[in-house]
Amino acid sequence: MNKQQARERVEKLIKQIDDLRYRYHVLDDPRVDDAVYDALQRELKALEQEFSDLKRVDSPLRRIGGQPLPAFKKITHEIPQWSFNDAFSEEDVRAWEERILNYLEKELGHRPADLDYVVELKIDGLHIVLTYEKGVLKTAATRGNGTVGEDVTHNVVTIHSVPLRLREAIDVIVEGEVWLPTPVFQALNREREKAGEPAFANPRNAAAGGIRQLNPAMAAARKLEAFWYDISRAPQPIASQEKELKRLTALGFKVNQQWRHVRTIDEVIVFWRTWEKKKDKESYWIDGVVIKVNQRAYQDVLGFTGKAPRWALAIKFAAEKGTTRVRDIYVQVGRTGVLTPVALLDPVQLAGTTVTHATLHNFDEIDRLDVRVGDTVAVEKAGDIIPKIIEAFPKLRTGHEKKVARPWQCPICGSAVTQPAGEVALYCSNKECYAKELENLIHFVGKHGFDIEGLGEKIVEQLLDEGLIKDAADLFTLVAGDLNGLPGFAERKAEKLVAAIAARKRVTLNRFIFALGIRHVGEETAVALAQHFETFARLRQATVETLEAVSDVGPKVAQSIVEFFADKKNVVLLGKFEELGVGAQRAQRPEPLVRGPLAGKTVVLTGTLVHMTRDEAKERVRAAGGVVSGSVSKKTDYVVAGAEPGSKYDKAQQLGVTILDEQAFLRLVS
Repeated sequence: MNKQQARERVEKLIKQIDDLRYRYHVLDDPRVDDAVYDALQRELKALEQEFSDLKRVDSPLRRIGGQPLPAFKKITHEIPQWSFNDAFSEEDVRAWEERILNYLEKELGHRPADLDYVVELKIDGLHIVLTYEKGVLKTAATRGNGTVGEDVTHNVVTIHSVPLRLREAIDVIVEGEVWLPTPVFQALNREREKAGEPAFANPRNAAAGGIRQLNPAMAAARKLEAFWYDISRAPQPIASQEKELKRLTALGFKVNQQWRHVRTIDEVIVFWRTWEKKKDKESYWIDGVVIKVNQRAYQDVLGFTGKAPRWALAIKFAAEKGTTRVRDIYVQVGRTGVLTPVALLDPVQLAGTTVTHATLHNFDEIDRLDVRVGDTVAVEKAGDIIPKIIEAFPKLRTGHEKKVARPWQCPICGSAVTQPAGEVALYCSNKECYAKELENLIHFVGKHGFDIEGLGEKIVEQLLDEGLIKDAADLFTLVAGDLNGLPGFAERKAEKLVAAIAARKRVTLNRFIFALGIRHVGEETAVALAQHFETFARLRQATVETLEAVSDVGPKVAQSIVEFFADKKNVVLLGKFEELGVGAQRAQRPEPLVRGPLAGKTVVLTGTLVHMTRDEAKERVRAAGGVVSGSVSKKTDYVVAGAEPGSKYDKAQQLGVTILDEQAFLRLVS
């Protein structure tokens, strides 16, 4: 075969493979079996290997995964990526309709009689923006802060429901949701548990983890899917949301076909309630529905407010609840020595998962709920993620239930337990407590710290138990020979782990600060410290006074940081890091603050939020221009209090800080 013949054959193969992909992944109408599809791909691969200059950007072989990238690049969105305002009740939905009708009446001089809606399922996945030029995929980016996202093109091309070339040669920007099928999610967690790695809390986290891999082969292994629902830039205007969804399908995109065109708000509410009951029957997670004004002309009149379109609304599902029995209550010891009671439950199905554990936060919470071993309790998964006990049923007691006593000895090392003044938490007093050492190491290598690939909790525990490491610095002295012979470690696995550790000797300053596990210094405070001091050396030299000048640092946090750097054990550890070349890169300059209702404001979150996760609430604060703090001080502007708020709520009352409940917070950021 000469080169011209090869070029023509490559062209034909790409067209054939793409057409089969479109029929299988978009139309759900497979025309051939997998063997035929695989044979076409093998033929294309052979031609690309023989004629390397015939490789094209729209080649379906890009989906297999290319070479790993050194780092993610940033992409500035051409079209701002808006989020939706939320509704949680029928009253909220009807109030939204009344608001938009009033707005249209004000702008048009009359209430439109032909206003109708499209209602779609709200897929619980990762928002992705695709940009096409002349029909060929140019970039794929995450939402990020709405203005700037991360370039994840190398991973998104591995998803079969993402067309590499459209069925028309046009310039277009499309938005959608990447998600992980529930069976794949369950299998992935089983594999992670076998490997000693922590299980993903939900498919959204697993999907996000797959997309944010530097190695596209790992993303391809996740078997991700995607639904596409919005054209934010098109060559010609599209008259309605209904026509836009049909246009997406015609271009080659996979659209969730459960959407409906409805005439009244009553039909919207029926759709919402129907899917709330059957959401667990699909292979993807759904956390609500989205209602959109159908007519584009009315969308244009309604426009946007703050960070959300007036013409759309996300209607969330209620948190799932169930009843079960408390089999036992045991105590976990965290990296700071804090003792946390955890309830072991009879298995109960909630949000499509089996729940067997629920946190009780602290012993004051046990007293407040009057929870006992053997009790029948109500359990809730707020936001489909966090299991918690919300009520005990004393009337169902048999007389065999047992009260849980407050421990005054550490359950791990037997040392005395202390309770600092003004805190509800109990702490192990032993600095050498095994549980503290283990949890500190797990914290150090975790996703917000050094994020070392392949180094999960069980492997860290194994290394500590075998005496191969005593502290985090020892990780960077390991050689493959140290691991050979350990259970579960073949030679190749040992080499890969040692290489992964060596590759993470340098991380960003905020990651390094967070990884050290300084008491009271969470992820947000670490970012604030990194942005303020810019180098680790400056941070080490800081006094209580200079630390208190940082936006997220109060007297207690400042004192904790100073004490950490004065502690002899920590001085030795930091010295070992320096000798090994382990440490921080220079911190990046902070991005300009977003203008919004919380511009320049400091916000603290406490308690359990019902309608969003803690991370989602943080994202809303930042999107509104605010800064999230981990502690309450005189510098705090707002405290957002969810269910069962802790000591932060009490301190806010003492200092006269404005306290918002969840609904007030949502109204403020909307």
